[in-house]
Amino acid sequence: MRTEHTLPSDLQRSRPVRILVVGAGGTGSAIVMGLPYLDQAMRVWGHSDGLDVSMMDADVVSETNCVRQPFAASDIGLNKATVLINRINLFWGTTWSVVPNYFHQDSLDRYERTPDIVIGCVDSRAARKLIERSLTRQRSSTCYWLDLGNNAASGQFVLGQPLNGRNRKKTERLRTVSELFPEISDDTVGEDSLPSCSAVEALDRQEPFINQTLAASALAMLAQLFHYGKLTHHGAFFNARTGQMTALAIDPPLWAKTRRRSKRSQEHTFIYPIHKETS
Repeated sequence: MRTEHTLPSDLQRSRPVRILVVGAGGTGSAIVMGLPYLDQAMRVWGHSDGLDVSMMDADVVSETNCVRQPFAASDIGLNKATVLINRINLFWGTTWSVVPNYFHQDSLDRYERTPDIVIGCVDSRAARKLIERSLTRQRSSTCYWLDLGNNAASGQFVLGQPLNGRNRKKTERLRTVSELFPEISDDTVGEDSLPSCSAVEALDRQEPFINQTLAASALAMLAQLFHYGKLTHHGAFFNARTGQMTALAIDPPLWAKTRRRSKRSQEHTFIYPIHKETS
């Protein structure tokens, strides 16, 4: 029997859905450039206010970024998020906003209206830990955390509902990426190799189109959620070398089994291999 997740009633059609995209690298840029299409589709489906999007990143465009990311030579030295959001607002007529800062644990405390969905496109365990800590505060009212990450030729996206003031009482809350795969936000271990400053090395370390494939698949999942109001999966794993995409099923019995095993052992039980983003 397939278990379904249902979209909360306040996100169905009553107001704009507030989204914060954290990270404007390879995956973050692909996500934010696809969000206007989701916004347009939602308006057609009856969500008359569509999306209200903000993007957060303090990084500036480098020459290497122009190889795998949607930046031009004229963008070098400019803030990545500002370049992307200005481009979207000019083309689509939106009024989306930019936060040209790095994400900190208290970043969401500065918002008058907490985002409904935080989309994390970050490149380190420490950054994921900051997002996790921010979203699991008791006073947080963020409904979803969508995390995307990848290595050279494979990656994943996972939609979860952080254990916070809004979601704490939900018995079949979608488990987050850090609950299913604790190592992804374990900032006590070393980080993977940093992104390369060389265009040639960057392409050797990461094959093209991984970011776009994960972003498009994650956006397709969100489209299903907002169109039909329900999901039977909350993520997926993609391998570019085999061409295989494996859905992450909504499976409360498996979540419970994993939790019990974690309590009996000092070691975590992992269901699938997990990867971080290489920006």
